[in-house]
Amino acid sequence: MKIRYLIILLAIITSPLIEAQGLLEDKNTFTRQDTLRGTITPERAWWDVTYYHLDIKVDPDNKYISGKNIVQYEVLKPHNVLQIDLQSPLQITKATQNGEDLKIKSDGNAHFITLAKKQIIGDVNSLEVHYKGKPQEAKNAPWDGGFSWKKDNNRKHFVATSCQGLGASVWWPNKDHMYDEVDSMLISVNVPKGLSNISNGRLRNIEEHDNNTVTSHWFVNNPINNYGVNVNIGDYVHFSEVFEGENGDLDMDYYVLRDNLEKAKEHFKDAPKMMKAFEHWFGPYPFYEDGFKLVEVPYLGMEHQSSITYGNKYMKGYLGNDLSKTGWGLKFDFIIIHEAGHEWFANNITYKDIADMWIHEGFTAYSEGLYLEYHYNKQAGDEYTVGKGKDIKNDRPIIGYYNVNKEGSGDMYNKGAYMIHTLRQLIEDDEKWRMILRGLNKTFYHQTVTTKQVEDYLSKTTGIDLTEFFNQYLRDVRIPTLEYEIKNGDLKFRYTNIIANFDMPIKIDVYGSKQWLFPKADWQTMSTKADDIKIDNNFLVYSKKL
Repeated sequence: MKIRYLIILLAIITSPLIEAQGLLEDKNTFTRQDTLRGTITPERAWWDVTYYHLDIKVDPDNKYISGKNIVQYEVLKPHNVLQIDLQSPLQITKATQNGEDLKIKSDGNAHFITLAKKQIIGDVNSLEVHYKGKPQEAKNAPWDGGFSWKKDNNRKHFVATSCQGLGASVWWPNKDHMYDEVDSMLISVNVPKGLSNISNGRLRNIEEHDNNTVTSHWFVNNPINNYGVNVNIGDYVHFSEVFEGENGDLDMDYYVLRDNLEKAKEHFKDAPKMMKAFEHWFGPYPFYEDGFKLVEVPYLGMEHQSSITYGNKYMKGYLGNDLSKTGWGLKFDFIIIHEAGHEWFANNITYKDIADMWIHEGFTAYSEGLYLEYHYNKQAGDEYTVGKGKDIKNDRPIIGYYNVNKEGSGDMYNKGAYMIHTLRQLIEDDEKWRMILRGLNKTFYHQTVTTKQVEDYLSKTTGIDLTEFFNQYLRDVRIPTLEYEIKNGDLKFRYTNIIANFDMPIKIDVYGSKQWLFPKADWQTMSTKADDIKIDNNFLVYSKKL
């Protein structure tokens, strides 16, 4: 995979409007480590990672890991210093190329390896990075990740990794920046006998060793982002089914704790229903070669590619709760639907910089409503998405800071979904909207992207200049407010709480009849026989009658 990247500047950093509102963090709070982690440094830019072989031993009794990562790469331009990331307290013990030990200079979690061999453009080389230690233990997985060292009800080890945001380098050495996905990967994990490790991709083989351990080898055939790589260790049992999908037969495998087998066989029926709905809306599942898995873990869940992790305690909704407060949220298991939705938005289409994390979370949160629409009706999806929108905080912009590994507001979920739902209302053609979503996954198939690329695609395919639409919802914290008054047969209306030039049309209901309004910042007037109007709540707009 040839690296194609674009470092773009975030408009809100220099926006006088938002700075005047005091809504930006102090930019000086970012550290050198933030920059080393979040920037495409010169020591990253010159090489394209093509293959990893992560080969590790996990010792659950001592919460200890050791092993190596073989890093294969293509030389894009001459350089002899290569950046590998690994977070403390893990330690790189040595790095070698062609059997020769290499010099390593560490700067916090960034490790700069000086290569002895001349690096020639077009060559494909490899090096081995050996490491060991007690990795960071997750305090509140998956939000504050690392290793989760737990026990199941039978006192057997139940171990898993999660690391979005925190970074995959919290547990294995790699090029820990999202812009460059490895093309394929072998994951070899050695664990005590009596336990199984489930990772991404397909199981190649299992080796049994004389020292009472076993090693499983999992091969990932497709490009994969760093945080999507995972290790899940437990007393697992397996069942499976074959889904007749758009691209043929898809293996769907399920790994659950032994005591939960019968419960899972019933509860995981949401998985093929998810696949049916999302292939309809987004196009074929992006990883047929690697199959699809749901793997039980001791935390809530995560979108690990082809190895979705599950910990929703076999409940409908979100741990038994309806996040939309409409009743529709209890029609499905939130974790199965949401985390699997990330296979299209996060794993297929992946942000280059975590500042654009809304691409993952906004579209995936929106997918929950589409699941309901597919299996129930459009009203169900609308009510669910609008219902979740009531939790929008408007605390800071959805887009974060570029080049320092800093995501935007948590509103990227519900506000992001509501924004996308609002955009759909402007289309007024459900089939066209479906083709736009499917085209998004086809256009950016297995790619890392920027917000600008997504914005440009949507402007082009909708036929609408969405520049100010996205500036309003992604880069400003305010929700547009439609102010209006009705006097002497005239409806007077305008937008407030908007950026310059925001003029999104909106639907209103007048005595049961739908019609469009075209508000702007200036007052406008139209004749009406109504004494009040109703704003279509499928638009993310507040209203205020004067």
